[in-house]
Amino acid sequence: MKRNVLIIGAGGVAQVVAHKAAQNNDLLGDLHIASRTVGKCEAIIASVHEKSAMKVPGSFTAHAVDAMDPGAVATLIRHTGAQIVINVGSAFVNMTVLEACIETGAAYLDTAIHEDPGKICETPPWYGNYEWRRRERCAAAGVTAILGVGFDPGVVNAYAKLAADEYLDTVSSIDIVDINAGSHGRWFSTNFDPEINFREFTGTVYSWQKGAWQENKMFEVGQEWDLPVVGTQKAYLTGHDEVHSLSANYPDADVRFWMGFGDHYINVFTVLNNLGLLSEKPVVTAEGLEVIPLKVVKAVLPDPASLAPDYVGKTCIGDFVKGTKDGAEAEVFIYNVADHKEAFEETGSQGISYTAGVPPVAAAMLIADGTWDVAKMVNVEELDPRPFLGLLNGMGLPSRIKDAAGDRALTF
Repeated sequence: MKRNVLIIGAGGVAQVVAHKAAQNNDLLGDLHIASRTVGKCEAIIASVHEKSAMKVPGSFTAHAVDAMDPGAVATLIRHTGAQIVINVGSAFVNMTVLEACIETGAAYLDTAIHEDPGKICETPPWYGNYEWRRRERCAAAGVTAILGVGFDPGVVNAYAKLAADEYLDTVSSIDIVDINAGSHGRWFSTNFDPEINFREFTGTVYSWQKGAWQENKMFEVGQEWDLPVVGTQKAYLTGHDEVHSLSANYPDADVRFWMGFGDHYINVFTVLNNLGLLSEKPVVTAEGLEVIPLKVVKAVLPDPASLAPDYVGKTCIGDFVKGTKDGAEAEVFIYNVADHKEAFEETGSQGISYTAGVPPVAAAMLIADGTWDVAKMVNVEELDPRPFLGLLNGMGLPSRIKDAAGDRALTF
């Protein structure tokens, strides 16, 4: 059994991870949280204690660390005795944190694919550029590394496997739809780190169709989806992490990711992009100052964590999976609906952070008890989804299925 958890990062998702880890510290043991700014970690721990989230008496300690320094992260892992590291820092630190875990033997979890700060939208499959190149080293070291175990990627990967294993005989397409039907009351903001958010949408949109990578531009392909609770919503074909692993594990299926955007977001994004304000390349001002436009935009936008108190409405995220069953065409929609206000009341974060932060804690629990402690690198769809989804049912992210038999809750 593995115990003691180190959380890397101190944003809205890390706050959810901290609260959920505290709620399950009887299994997870001593808790630690680290980021470049220790004060942010201390504030998260204070919020945990304010809500009396610790299930049993135990320690929760804040640390300062430069997560871009693998040696510093390895030293911290050894100092804390952490056997499980949940990386919810910037996607820029994935490789350094993973390297530290390989060096120390700690299990590694993250919620997003690695990004090189100097590159945008690399050649697919994106996991093949960084994470998958460490597969052999993880296996040789006996290190469990579960990639992309947030909601999307993460839970949606588990939904795809569940559909393929239990509801369909063959799979012809997997369409992941992510709709945020909530409102935060700000004129414009992103729901997570603006730098990461905008980088997702300024490059080529890759999807896996007809056995090959297809390329589109952002907002080029849109479609309306009729969804439970949130109703009919417009979503656009978007490049996203899970497409790159699901296409490798289900190569005969078309794999696409669709994200909902309102007209206001698209208009603002288009203006910023056309003006060059979403560029990661430095420019020099008339005063001789070198600045990166994207970082300036990030600096003037609201901190995503500040949106939580005013957020209302719901999210709906799930998989439409088509194929055949008993020789006939069939389709299932496996999904979750989350509420922004309920997420804030429980953890102090909004629903987007909540859906991303609960799943890695469930995965950590499955590593702790040995169920998912596989001693190698995997993506979520390579694991048994039932124990994972079963835990999430009781942790605030229940799953439902809609098919020919109706719309009902899933039990595991």
